[in-house]
Amino acid sequence: MSGGLIASVVACHSPRMGVPESAPAFLHDIMAGEREMGRDLRALKPDLFIVASAHWVSTFNWYVTAHETHEGMCVAEEAPDLIPGVPYRRKGDPEFARAFAKGLTGKDIPCGLNETPNYDWDYGSLVPLMYLDPDSEVPVVTLTTVICAEIPECIEVGRTAHRIAEQLGRRAVFVSSCALTHLVKRGPEGWPTAEHMELDRKLIAMMCAGDAKGLVDWVPDYSKAAVAEMGGRTISTMIGAVDAMAAQGPVEGRQYGPYAQSSASGNANVCVVPKAA
Repeated sequence: MSGGLIASVVACHSPRMGVPESAPAFLHDIMAGEREMGRDLRALKPDLFIVASAHWVSTFNWYVTAHETHEGMCVAEEAPDLIPGVPYRRKGDPEFARAFAKGLTGKDIPCGLNETPNYDWDYGSLVPLMYLDPDSEVPVVTLTTVICAEIPECIEVGRTAHRIAEQLGRRAVFVSSCALTHLVKRGPEGWPTAEHMELDRKLIAMMCAGDAKGLVDWVPDYSKAAVAEMGGRTISTMIGAVDAMAAQGPVEGRQYGPYAQSSASGNANVCVVPKAA
């Protein structure tokens, strides 16, 4: 495969994982799973990670980071005691960012570039990469979650990522950094409701089965019933990426580590790839 998406994943980003040595015990297994998923992704020799973060939120337009180098200090604004400041330095891919933004606007999806040198990443962009690519080897572009975007638009954004990666010859991994159910409550060790966990497990099973059409059809209802993070917008970009891969042949998925709680949200690491011949 010369270019295009080689994997589409959902990755856990609990801020309690942002300083690994202080993470609570109930997250240790899902953290280990995310590290394992990262090892398998890096073995695919990706040229690029495309990270859609549930915590970089824009109201109207999509934005893609177009920096040559991403460098700054990540602070969890909602929980500065958990991530008081983690420095990062990673390579960017301005060529891909510009082509991606142009590809979206060509589909009447408003998208701009984030090129300001004063920008610092949100923790949803950084935390998964700490586990997926701990040595900061793979170039990255990051992507907003957009309040005014409906689920079908989010799915199309994921599909477009595949098309642009194909055009540019990039072997890319699409990462949706988000929880699944997200009816959060105080108390970090709290679990989601039984009903919401059942919905999450169905979603995970469909990903592992490579049921792209089923995911596209069900994600609007799932997002409402499960109270998905950001209304299901972030996970829908990952599903759009899965659908684009599936249009070229069967796909299959794998869950890495357990399903885990964090303040009554549901979290999982799942990777979907083209099915081996």
